[in-house]
Amino acid sequence: MENQLKQDRIIIFDTTLRDGEQCPGATLNVDEKLAIARQLARLGIDVIEAGFAFASPGDFEAVKKIAQTVGTEDGPVICSLARAIKDDIKAAAEALKPAAKARIHTFISTSDIHLEYQLKKSRAEVLAIAEEMVAYAKSFMDDVEFSPMDAVRSEPEYLYQVLERAIAAGAKTINIPDTVGYTTPSEFGALIRGIKENVPNIDQAIISVHGHNDLGLAVANFLEAVKNGARQLECTINGIGERAGNAALEELVMALHVRRQYFNPYLGRPVDSEEPLTNIDTRQIYKTSRLVSNLTGMLVQPNKAIVGANAFAHESGIHQDGVLKNKLTYEIMDAQSIGLTDNQIVLGKHSGRNAFRTRMKELGFELSETELNKAFLRFKDLADKKKEISDWDLAAIANDEIQSSPEIFRLELVQVSCGDRARPTATVTLRTPAGEELTDAAIGTGPVDAVYKAINRVVNVPNQLIEFSVQSVTAGIDAIGEVTIRLRHDNQIFSGHAANTDIIVASAQAYVNALNRLCAALQTQRTSLPKEPVIQAATEQA
Repeated sequence: MENQLKQDRIIIFDTTLRDGEQCPGATLNVDEKLAIARQLARLGIDVIEAGFAFASPGDFEAVKKIAQTVGTEDGPVICSLARAIKDDIKAAAEALKPAAKARIHTFISTSDIHLEYQLKKSRAEVLAIAEEMVAYAKSFMDDVEFSPMDAVRSEPEYLYQVLERAIAAGAKTINIPDTVGYTTPSEFGALIRGIKENVPNIDQAIISVHGHNDLGLAVANFLEAVKNGARQLECTINGIGERAGNAALEELVMALHVRRQYFNPYLGRPVDSEEPLTNIDTRQIYKTSRLVSNLTGMLVQPNKAIVGANAFAHESGIHQDGVLKNKLTYEIMDAQSIGLTDNQIVLGKHSGRNAFRTRMKELGFELSETELNKAFLRFKDLADKKKEISDWDLAAIANDEIQSSPEIFRLELVQVSCGDRARPTATVTLRTPAGEELTDAAIGTGPVDAVYKAINRVVNVPNQLIEFSVQSVTAGIDAIGEVTIRLRHDNQIFSGHAANTDIIVASAQAYVNALNRLCAALQTQRTSLPKEPVIQAATEQA
């Protein structure tokens, strides 16, 4: 990479699809990962860690597909994680083959506590493994990254030694992880400074940082690391990830954007330089945040910095008065800089297919002819129900089409009756794989529960509903509701997603989408699906 050793800007390494996906409940299927990877490329991410190729066939396929479709010549570097084990590295190299620019990211623990209890190896053994495995990765590709896991709790002198050997073996990026989210900003800054001063060949590699938010300090730690020589930041959208999550990409990027005059001298730039410190197109931040939130089902807390619903809201009279007179009184950044527009009306019910197609392209959606036709019909239907159609509504329709599941069962009708003096009852009609229409009804604890029980009576595949989330796309009573659900079957998780102005219909469609994915997986595994609803559905409801 020509910018690999250019030290006056910050490389943004996104690990939403690898570490972010390790967040409890955030499992993504291949299509969902692909949709996120495409958006990350539009956002301007430098390196996408697409997964852990050796972890499972699904992970391998996701890395390979992202390498094929997003890893273009002018696109981001596509990276796969691999333990410092030959089979892991080989699988990563294989999955990354289709990418124009690829990177293997290999790691091994270096802290004494990990060596003793996890690896059961001596320092000398780990040193030899690190050197050998970086060299092995280098035999597949030039771009290799090495991470000493739990670096923050490693003995500094030993850490310097491991890093020196890894660089000598060919690592172009050295990543320093705060694996357990334990460090504080001044300690982390000192660690990075120590590495810069004590690893003789450090000028041959980029120093990267990876950190968890267990003490709420991940972003602060990273910014201190930048001041001390770190030039790559490993982060995730919305800060999702294991336990309390990772450093949040949007917070880091906007901190470097809003405070660039403060950070400029640390990157050898004139104080008043207006040059951006990262390659990120900040106007894509909000859209990316929404997409990741919808697909993972991980809702963003309202008071979350940058992308929370309240991030640009002013409740107090004094603040409101100030903002009306001059935005800068109480706002340090413009909402439009992260892509939050005033939801302008872009299209109405008289808009034609061409205007719709053009707008979709402008919003960054690449729809096939079939997807476009379906999306256009959905748009026309929505225009009859909703006077004002915003970019967010259009994005919800487009995402719905892109993420469509195999159509095994098709939802033909959903009808619900409920109220505070009534028992919630639902009737559904589904078209079966044989083309037959089956109708059934059920009573539930609420309208959605009743719908799901009725669908289960028709489909008859045992599953457990483990997650159900609804998000409103825009403000207002006529807003589209986006529903994300997850089902578990035999320890496999299947997700479904749908958007509609009627959240009961969206809930039904999302459930059918997830069941279709489950049925498709069962067919692939050569498990015969019941052709008739012979048994009552053995469904547990969460």
